[in-house]
Amino acid sequence: MFVIIGIVVVLGAVIGGYLLEHGNIHLLFQPVELLIIGGAAAGAFFISSPLKVINSVLKNTMRVFSAKGADKGEFLEVLGVLNAIFTKMRKEGLIAIEADIENPAESPVFNKYPGILKNHHAVTFICDNLKVIISTNVTSFELENIMELEMEAHHHEAMIPAHSVSKIADGLPALGIVAAVLGVVLTMAKISEPPEVLGHSIGAALVGTFLGVLLSYGFVGPIGTHLEHIAEEDSVLFKVIKIALVAFVGGAAPQIAVEYARRVIPSNAKPGFAELEEAMRK
Repeated sequence: MFVIIGIVVVLGAVIGGYLLEHGNIHLLFQPVELLIIGGAAAGAFFISSPLKVINSVLKNTMRVFSAKGADKGEFLEVLGVLNAIFTKMRKEGLIAIEADIENPAESPVFNKYPGILKNHHAVTFICDNLKVIISTNVTSFELENIMELEMEAHHHEAMIPAHSVSKIADGLPALGIVAAVLGVVLTMAKISEPPEVLGHSIGAALVGTFLGVLLSYGFVGPIGTHLEHIAEEDSVLFKVIKIALVAFVGGAAPQIAVEYARRVIPSNAKPGFAELEEAMRK
């Protein structure tokens, strides 16, 4: 929602200011300039990116308009499922959760928290590390190192769309200059024309530079920054899971391990102590 509002504000401020100065809006409408800049940017992106990156960028760019990040409810669900698993392990033994982590979609424990089941990456992260815990005599230090490596790899992959879009934004002003130079070349071919014709042609050429800079700093660059924020927010959930698992393996009681994890949740989504206690009781 705020992305759409931002787009409207950028266009309104730029075009509105231009009109207030009695500018001719028709002069800014240069579809060929957009074709040159947009087509060159898309071509450069395809040249510089393997198929995996292209698919990732196309898929994740749409998240800019829909992603809302993990909220308090999602954090409560992940803390709830961790508490349930830890309690079962403490009461019935490590092997008691084997069926749950082998097939979480059919697990009674995971099915009590349908929200977390929708997050495939988080469920896989939980189950893979629980398999390590029940199959090896891993220490909390070793487990933390393993999870840090996985989180680093996941975060690096999640940042690829943001970096790719930011690189496209960096090149747009230069591509705008390319479009402007081509316009100047066309203008020079009209050098014998009246000043009115030359002025219109030069103005149309300069629109290329304008469009390149506007697209870069007004739209594409901010989208890249937004994708970076999404990747950072996604990593918080993994950090919460890591803290709880490490604390439990280190000997903490289920409630204490979950409380450790609650402390690292961002303040805008952090459930209160009483809220978590109530959720655990339910």
